[in-house]
Amino acid sequence: MKILLVAINAKYIHSNLAVYSLRTFASKYRDNIGIVEYTINNQMEDIMKKIYLEKADVVAFSCYIWNIDIVLRVSKELNKILPDVKIWLGGPEVSYNPIEYLKKNPQLYGIVVGEGEQTFLELSEYYLEHGKDLSKICGIVYRENLVSNDINKESEKFHVSGPRKQLSLDSIPFPYEDMEVFKNKIIYYESSRGCPFSCSYCLSSIEKGIRLRSIELVKKELKVFLDYGVPQIKFVDRTFNCNKKHAMDIWQFIKDNDNGITNFHFEISADLLSQEELKLLATLRPGQVQFEIGVQTTNPDTIKAIQRNMNLEKLFHNVELIRKAKNIHQHLDLIAGLPFEGYDSFKTSFNDVYLQEPDQLQLGFLKVLNGSLIDVESEQYGIVYQEKAPYEVLFTNHLSFSELLKLKGVCEMVEAYYNSGQFKYSIKYLEHFFQTPFDLYSELSGYYTDNKLDEVAHTKLRRYEILLDFLSEKMLQLSIKNKTTLAVFSEILLLDLCLRENIKSRPKFVSSPLLSYQEIRAICEAQGLDRKNIRVEQFAYDVITSAYEGKAIQKDTTILFDYSLRDPLSYGAKITVIEK
Repeated sequence: MKILLVAINAKYIHSNLAVYSLRTFASKYRDNIGIVEYTINNQMEDIMKKIYLEKADVVAFSCYIWNIDIVLRVSKELNKILPDVKIWLGGPEVSYNPIEYLKKNPQLYGIVVGEGEQTFLELSEYYLEHGKDLSKICGIVYRENLVSNDINKESEKFHVSGPRKQLSLDSIPFPYEDMEVFKNKIIYYESSRGCPFSCSYCLSSIEKGIRLRSIELVKKELKVFLDYGVPQIKFVDRTFNCNKKHAMDIWQFIKDNDNGITNFHFEISADLLSQEELKLLATLRPGQVQFEIGVQTTNPDTIKAIQRNMNLEKLFHNVELIRKAKNIHQHLDLIAGLPFEGYDSFKTSFNDVYLQEPDQLQLGFLKVLNGSLIDVESEQYGIVYQEKAPYEVLFTNHLSFSELLKLKGVCEMVEAYYNSGQFKYSIKYLEHFFQTPFDLYSELSGYYTDNKLDEVAHTKLRRYEILLDFLSEKMLQLSIKNKTTLAVFSEILLLDLCLRENIKSRPKFVSSPLLSYQEIRAICEAQGLDRKNIRVEQFAYDVITSAYEGKAIQKDTTILFDYSLRDPLSYGAKITVIEK
């Protein structure tokens, strides 16, 4: 008898914490429980082939909004070739409407609802040792009168068991038994479950209370990752810093045990940070930590409607303090499609967050998740969303579909030109030609559409050329005929290009003179540097000051780019302005 746990991840670099946690909790059946991982980019036929060859008697899929479609397609076809195999689903996507999933998908036998470790252990006992009756297992829904997966069965009855009592997190074993399995993958780690907030769009608000894993256990497990030299650990805690002492202890531990390699990702509420926490965070190695901070909106009516508890003024103040410390990568989130957030309101939210100068600005679109309060209230706010996962908003009482499409275009431009980190100074210069940052990205999106640039893929260099053409057109609109504007901008584009790439040859749009080989060698020797990871460029303008002030400042400037000393936050080369 064999049970197979199946994870279909969003990307190859991801790992699935859930399936490893389930198997470890049921470790006494370790020899009878297999795990296979795929990605949503794998061909369905390949996934089916590998599952078939595992010869399992029970197949259980881990389900989320990003993989539910392929899970259902695979399970449907799998049922045809393996009709006697019991197919189970579990995970957040299927926990809140299990009967509906069973009715629509006759190939499924049952669904694990909510927290799964103890439930999976008892299911394993049932299948592998003929343990206690299936009807006595809490936290499951299954076809009560179905002996085999007969998809032609017309009459169905479903058994809905009682809820599963929550476990102490300390009772869940460390799931990473063999670190070699996770080599070159992101490690997901959990030090708490639950969330103190009740945001209506989030499933975490359903679970009341916070459960913490004991700090000594957390330290012991993090040491395993640090000793192995894991590149990145993502904490899946919904609000990592909701308990100050817990957060402080972990941050102090990773500081004291820093291996110089591992990066830690935390999802936090920045307005909860105390001065003591900020002081500690400022001492961490640059690049050791990154924060994901959900702002979502700055509209007070929207904040109230989604039941979000947030001190926006304090949040922005703390974000600024973290930014000034220059050692933590900050990722700020916004959600389009929330109640009372129309196009103009979202524009205001965008500009408010953009001015905080995050390292990344994530523009998301509301997902109306099964089981969330926003799902119940969707009719009240006129929220219409896609019928299938990821249940993304189409329009609301305050945001039309046409406006949503415009925001999608803005999102694409932000990803390409802001979040990529490849246009730091170019974007700073362009901002001076627009009333607000949002207008810049909105008009840039329109430029892409008008010139059908959104219909083709672009090389990195082409993205720079497009920006130069875009500014040229904007100058015509503004009746600006100053040729030096484009001349300085072309050099700022070169600055950004060299900052991230040790290019082999200069782009054609730059006309400033090249330094000779002898001049470059002399500069490197004067700086005591090996030319191997160095590039030296001469500019006709003070490109850095010009970018920030939005005007052409003519001044011969020589900049040395050292690619062996990259910024751990932006990945940009260290730059040195060579004084004559």
